[in-house]
Amino acid sequence: MTTVNATLRNLQVSARKARLVADQIRGKQVEAALNLLALSDKRVARPMRKLVKSAVANADVKNDREKAGIDVDNLVIARIFVDEGPSRKGVRSRAQGRANWIRKSTSHITVELEER
Repeated sequence: MTTVNATLRNLQVSARKARLVADQIRGKQVEAALNLLALSDKRVARPMRKLVKSAVANADVKNDREKAGIDVDNLVIARIFVDEGPSRKGVRSRAQGRANWIRKSTSHITVELEER
């Protein structure tokens, strides 16, 4: 089976929040996953939708370049996983000369499509 993947790196959202959306679309047909992401009210759904569209475009290009025989209409999200990325760190001023650290979490999202 031919697999096609796309990766989104350093998205400023925690991996835990992104995994909630990734779990919803894992194993679904691409068209159904795109519809689900379009209707989702989670902030990570929009970049994840763009990522799935990018993977479909990669499949189309691979099909043209290598004559792989991939039918874009039968693609399924075989694997989608979210890894933690680097955390941006900053300082927030507090009362009486104190300071608190702030961590801005990032994540890396990888989508693998397969034809079924």
